[in-house]
Amino acid sequence: MIDQRAVVDRAAELAGDVSVGPFSVIGSDVVIGPGTWIGPHVVINGPTRIGRDNRIHQFASIGDAPQDKKYSGEPTRLEMGDRNVIREYVTIKRGTVQHEGVTRLGDDNWIMAYAHIAHDCRVGNQTVFANGASLAGHVSVDDCAILGGFTLVHQFCAIGAHAFCAFGSVINKDVPPFVTVTGNPARTSGLNIEGLRRHGYSDATRKALRQAYRTLYRSNLSVQEALERLHEQSGQDAAVAVLAAFVEHRKRGIVR
Repeated sequence: MIDQRAVVDRAAELAGDVSVGPFSVIGSDVVIGPGTWIGPHVVINGPTRIGRDNRIHQFASIGDAPQDKKYSGEPTRLEMGDRNVIREYVTIKRGTVQHEGVTRLGDDNWIMAYAHIAHDCRVGNQTVFANGASLAGHVSVDDCAILGGFTLVHQFCAIGAHAFCAFGSVINKDVPPFVTVTGNPARTSGLNIEGLRRHGYSDATRKALRQAYRTLYRSNLSVQEALERLHEQSGQDAAVAVLAAFVEHRKRGIVR
C-alpha cells in the first residue's frame, strides 16, 4: 500500500492497510491508524498521531514545526482523530511548550484546500473549513462550526459550536455558539438557523435560541446584564445554557 517512490522513516508506525502515494514523506515519530489514505506529495512530520480512515490529499503539510519564533525544537505534537478529510495544500502545525504542547483535531472534519491550522489550536468534531480559512495560534473551534472561505481568526479566539462564519470574516473576538458572523471586523448577523435545522434541533430549541439571541444582541444590555437574563432563560432549553456558559467564560469579549 506504500508507493515505492514514497519516503517513510523506519521509526514511523503505519497500520497495515495505510495507503501512501508517490513522493510523500512520512517522518519519524508518526503514527497513522488503519484505513487512512495519504495522497501523493504529502509531508507528515512528528511527533504526530493520526487516527483511522482519514484522507489526506496532495501537497498537504501535517505536523511540521510551529510557526512561532519562541519554538526551539521541543518535542511538541499533533493529534488527529478519525475520518477527517484534509484537502490540497492544507497546513496543520504542532503545538508549543508555551501552551499545552499539542494541536488537536477531532473527528469527521472537512478541511478544504489551503486552510491553515496553527500551533496549539483545538478543533472539535464535524467542523467545515472552506478554502483558505486560517486559524492563528491557540484558537479553539467547537463542534459543527463552519468557517467560510478565507475566514481569518485572531490568536486565542474561540468559535462556539454550530457557529457560522461567512466568507471573508475577520474575527478578533470570540464567536458564541449558534451565531452567524460576517465582515471585517466580524459582526453578528443572526442565528445559524439552517445549521440548527440540519443538525436536528427542534422548533422549540430554535425558538428559545431566538429569544436568547435577542437578549444578547437586541436588548441594548451590557454583556453582563444580558448574561444574567440568559441564565434565567437557560432553564427553558439546554442549548441556551450552552450559549450562556460560553459567554460567561470568555476573556477576549464576544463579537457583537
